[in-house]
Amino acid sequence: MALFAVLATQAPHGISGDEFRQRLPEGFSYTKTLVDKGFIKHSWVRVGAAGGLNIYEVDSHEQLLTLLYDNPVSPHLRFEVIPLARPDAFDPLAFRK
Repeated sequence: MALFAVLATQAPHGISGDEFRQRLPEGFSYTKTLVDKGFIKHSWVRVGAAGGLNIYEVDSHEQLLTLLYDNPVSPHLRFEVIPLARPDAFDPLAFRK
């Protein structure tokens, strides 16, 4: 399993800001489904920013892409994907000189 932090920022394209806000409940519902299925381990709304931060646990990069782009509001979001590693997976002694 792979962990990814995904920053999603609102970037409405081809629709008005009002139309985007009307569609947001679809995106929140989709995100809740991913939380319920265990793909999203943590989910936050970013205070002072238009977007959120989710921690995904998936089998592959391809699965992450599918989950991101299946979101009904994904055409109106910009994603920053950050691969993560668990601290206990890192052996700092392996990099000693």
